[in-house]
Amino acid sequence: MRSTFEEQLNDLHLRFSEMGMMASEAIMKSVKAYINHDKALAKEVIEKDVYINKRETDLEKDSFEMIALQQPVTSDLRMIVTVLKASSDLERMGDHAVSIAQETIRVKGKTRIPEMEKLISEMGDMSTSIVEDSLEAYLKRDDKMAEDVARRDIEIDEKSKMINELCIKDMQKTADNILSGTSYMLVASYLERVGDYSTNICEWVVYLNSGHVIELNRKHMAEQD
Repeated sequence: MRSTFEEQLNDLHLRFSEMGMMASEAIMKSVKAYINHDKALAKEVIEKDVYINKRETDLEKDSFEMIALQQPVTSDLRMIVTVLKASSDLERMGDHAVSIAQETIRVKGKTRIPEMEKLISEMGDMSTSIVEDSLEAYLKRDDKMAEDVARRDIEIDEKSKMINELCIKDMQKTADNILSGTSYMLVASYLERVGDYSTNICEWVVYLNSGHVIELNRKHMAEQD
């Protein structure tokens, strides 16, 4: 009986890890599509989001079933709860990747600002990196790594603030930059939220090891979706 439960737990862990890779890939592709004005790639991100959503639904269902039917001990219960909560964070990252892809389609062919797109590209790299590293901290169950990764969310917030300030200045100079400036600010806000959800995952890593939920080096993120 215990061996069957452990197999189910390992399977849950594996499928969550796969979901993390799916979310990370969606973010990376959405930013690439946006910067390269690639409408086809943007549509691919939008179409594949259904798989991220389904994975989150399946993990939620299986997590509740394991809690109800297996009556796991404390350490195993924390693992299940971590997957249950963190998979929701990954699903929302996928939603933000879709929002970026939709912006690609919406502003395609409009005035674009190369300097701003460079900053968006840099912010996209930062966001993808923090997602991947938060998942690595989960796989390693590494509290110290989780705390270090969470601290990097501050850099993403600062980059978003910089983009917003520069966009406002550009929009004040000429009305031609209003549509593109608004788009850059939206994309920056989506990537900033990706950083917030990565920090959430880092907090769940700490919970997994300690049983305590704590905020890691940031303001508490209000519900935004």
